[in-house]
Amino acid sequence: MAAPDTTKYQINYKLFDGTLINLYAKDVQDLESGLTDLAMVASLIKSTGKELTGGAVQAAAPTVESIAAQFNATPVQAAPPGGDSAPQCKHGTMSFRSGQGTKGPWKGWMCAAPKGAADKCDTVWVR
Repeated sequence: MAAPDTTKYQINYKLFDGTLINLYAKDVQDLESGLTDLAMVASLIKSTGKELTGGAVQAAAPTVESIAAQFNATPVQAAPPGGDSAPQCKHGTMSFRSGQGTKGPWKGWMCAAPKGAADKCDTVWVR
């Protein structure tokens, strides 16, 4: 269902079983009222979903540790592109990151210091 023309606020919830709930509101009062109503019927929504699926519960995604245990394996960190080892800075091992910016793709090694640290090391850019 498309949002009504009067919609100023829209909130979407996707439940664990894939059920999608959309809440549309024309103003803050309408939004608060809708959220309150949704909270009051939340347990009814959950129980109905459970009933409609026959009580089946979707399994949680497996963890690296559980998969490693199945194969008697030891997880290792993936090698960075190009096979280079991670550079070190005074804060420890730098982490490789990449992304897409307004000027195109970028990639580089980032300092391990917390974001905003005064002595954070410069990024080592990969060209």
